Amino acid sequence: MTFSANNVISLSQARANLPELADQVNAGAEKIITKNGESYVALIDAQRLDRYHRLERAHIHLLLLDEASKGLDDVAAGRVADATTTLQAIKRRRALKTSD
Repeated sequence: MTFSANNVISLSQARANLPELADQVNAGAEKIITKNGESYVALIDAQRLDRYHRLERAHIHLLLLDEASKGLDDVAAGRVADATTTLQAIKRRRALKTSD
């Protein structure tokens, strides 16, 4: 979504016009509030924020599924190691680093 000059307002303007801004946002607008001329916060509809959070969770789940798929591919290809042996090797390497 692109923003026009109407959607970017200063913090002092936002304080003075919060009820009107809230109505505009509730009607579908998104506002960028600036502080000292820099982007500071965004004012968006609560339903849209909830949608963004659901999309973020879905994205995380897709990433986890991808990692699980890669792990299963490693198992199928025989690229596996015993957990106990691997942990012991890690501990040995750490011990060597701390003794230096």
